Amino acid sequence: MHDQQQEHSEQERTAPEAEPAVRPLDGFTVGVTAARRAEELGALLERRGAQVMHAPALRIVPLPDDTELLDVTRDLIDQAPDVVVATTAIGFRGWVEAAEGWGLGEALLDRLAGVELLARGPKVRGAIRAAGLTEKWSPASESMAEVLDRLLAEGVSGRRVALQLHGEPLPGFVEALRAGGAEVVGVPVYRWMPPEDIGPVDRLLDAVVSRALDAVTFTSAPAAASLLRRAGERGIREEVLAALRQEVLSVCVGPVTALPLQAEDIPTLQPERFRLGPLVQLLCRELPGRVRTLPVAGRQLEIRGHAVVVDGALRPVPPAGMALLRALARRPGWVVSRAELLRALPGSGTDEHAVETAMARLRGALGAPKLIQTVVKRGYRLSLDPHADTDKYGGG
Repeated sequence: MHDQQQEHSEQERTAPEAEPAVRPLDGFTVGVTAARRAEELGALLERRGAQVMHAPALRIVPLPDDTELLDVTRDLIDQAPDVVVATTAIGFRGWVEAAEGWGLGEALLDRLAGVELLARGPKVRGAIRAAGLTEKWSPASESMAEVLDRLLAEGVSGRRVALQLHGEPLPGFVEALRAGGAEVVGVPVYRWMPPEDIGPVDRLLDAVVSRALDAVTFTSAPAAASLLRRAGERGIREEVLAALRQEVLSVCVGPVTALPLQAEDIPTLQPERFRLGPLVQLLCRELPGRVRTLPVAGRQLEIRGHAVVVDGALRPVPPAGMALLRALARRPGWVVSRAELLRALPGSGTDEHAVETAMARLRGALGAPKLIQTVVKRGYRLSLDPHADTDKYGGG
């Protein structure tokens, strides 16, 4: 009995370790343009396997330094509004904290306690209550359109409406209130400015143009507009637009954030709930869903952004190898010449020996040399299984 136990424990020690499960975003690279909550978004993406490129496209002016907010706060304390619309939790908290720093905190809270206070969603409702106030109403949809409908239904003629701005355009909102006879006072809770270090933004733009990114995330409309503006300053706007319209996925936290991109005919995706968690879940569905699985040499081959999944195991591949693999996968099963593969290599020269070197490294990275077949004097081909539907994979 003791010998059997010893033999069993030996087997346990020598048994090969199971391959770790492939996470949804393993092998993909995602750009993050957020200035606020960038670390939180990056951590959510990395936890699901993504490589993250951080490039804050904007910075936020610290609230206590913003004299415009101070002037508006004093004005609202002196001349009470009828309605205050709070749009974001961080903005509302920041407004109250800034007022406290100026010695106006108590006066502002007293003023807000006596007005009709509307909260755009549950987070800002929580911030209002944390300040000791109570909102009169909050839309179930978290939609500013529903807030506008309510105000117009109540009638706004002759009323003073204070609107907490949150750095994003509110198309038609202010105009509709003014057309209804309201006086609208914008409360600029935080201001967007270009980043102090433009280097990360330039690196992200270069990665978009070279298709080194699989997706870019946007959490504010000003960040999207700022990124495109910088591309224009560098003279690469058309190249960036072409990449975002085709290979590089643009994922926005909500429809307002998507407006500057949609204005340039860039397709965007948004989660049903305008939050970071659902945004990441959307990426976890969309990026793997855009990848085709090829039956090659009796194995299942899935080509991701900077890695390959072979039979459910993740295989990181160097950039030169990925370039070769993509060139072969465009026509799986068909022979691709060395000359064509040489043109696909990044920074390629004229020596076809570079193809052989990169191919050897690619085969080593894949861990299954038979996936790629050498065709003497002609080139290389993916060993697509004979029963595969070549029309489906672009070979027919």
